[in-house]
Amino acid sequence: MSAENRSPEEVEETPRRPTGVRDEDTDLDSDLETEGSHGCGHLVRDPLHPGSRKAPHIIPTSCFRHQGSGPELTLRHRGLGPQGAQALASILASSPHIKKLDLRDNDLCAAGVAVLEGALRKGSCICDVDLSENQLGAEGVRVLCSVLAACPAMRKVVLAGNRLEEQAALHLAELLLLQPSLQSLDLSYNTLSDEAGKTLGPALAENTGLCELNMSWNCLRGPGAVAFAKGLEANIFLKVLDVSYNGFGDSGASAVGEALRVNNVLEELNMSNNRISAVGALNLGLGLRVNQTLRLLLVARNPIGRHGCCGILKSVRDNPASALQLLDLSDNQVDKEFDDLANTVKGIRPGLYIKTGARRVEYKKELLSDVRGPLASACD
Repeated sequence: MSAENRSPEEVEETPRRPTGVRDEDTDLDSDLETEGSHGCGHLVRDPLHPGSRKAPHIIPTSCFRHQGSGPELTLRHRGLGPQGAQALASILASSPHIKKLDLRDNDLCAAGVAVLEGALRKGSCICDVDLSENQLGAEGVRVLCSVLAACPAMRKVVLAGNRLEEQAALHLAELLLLQPSLQSLDLSYNTLSDEAGKTLGPALAENTGLCELNMSWNCLRGPGAVAFAKGLEANIFLKVLDVSYNGFGDSGASAVGEALRVNNVLEELNMSNNRISAVGALNLGLGLRVNQTLRLLLVARNPIGRHGCCGILKSVRDNPASALQLLDLSDNQVDKEFDDLANTVKGIRPGLYIKTGARRVEYKKELLSDVRGPLASACD
């Protein structure tokens, strides 16, 4: 049986140092502090690396000390849980210099967030929080959103992989309405579906600050995807949107096309792998005929075919004010008609780079050497 599947009772009481971990991070004897129930003497699991043995582990003060008094505190994959969160809360309460807090993958659950609530409210300097992969659920998000809404310094929040569903969307929508300072929100790898889209769409329309939103790897589809896209239509702040690996389909793509007709802010849009056919691609192209701000458009791994690819490219050709620099049509085989059209467009817009399933060497070289920005890695 692997260490990952062993229960705490099956693990030796004396922790073994995982490969690559420094002595100062496992020096339990010298670093042990016992300052009551809220000090650093709590026992928590410490799976520092995938495959390492889980064991009861006292949080060493060196975990905090070796990071000094810098503005960042990173405690990933420590298995803190609600019990370890108590020790962390006392550290945060006495560390007003911390601005970035990374607690990815710590099994905090809703109870752990509740423990940290007071420290986060007092930590008015914290502006960047990563609580992804912590099994927060709807209750954990409810507590967290109430805290974040009262933090004027908050700029970036990462909540990826937290089993968030429709009920959590209600609290997230409230956050979007109440927190104008929030600029970046990552909700990827959750299960936000149709009803969540209906809830988040109107909130996105009213939001007055969010610049970057990651909704990839969720279940937005049908009427929910359409409602979400309508929120994009009214939003005047969002610049980067990633809705890849959802189920927007043709109806969602058409709604996004309508949004692009009036939205004059969005610069980067990733709609890869969304079950969009040629019909949806053509309707998406209607927005590209008039849009003047979009620079990066990724619609890779959609079954839009040659007809859809040509339709999108014609829309770009027919828009003299288009700002498009990257068009990713990967995994769609094209023919000579598309090649001729692409050559014509590139003659008009030499700064436009096109990627298709044809895997042409010249396209790949141009993308790798010249394209820059948050979504450039998608071209590798």
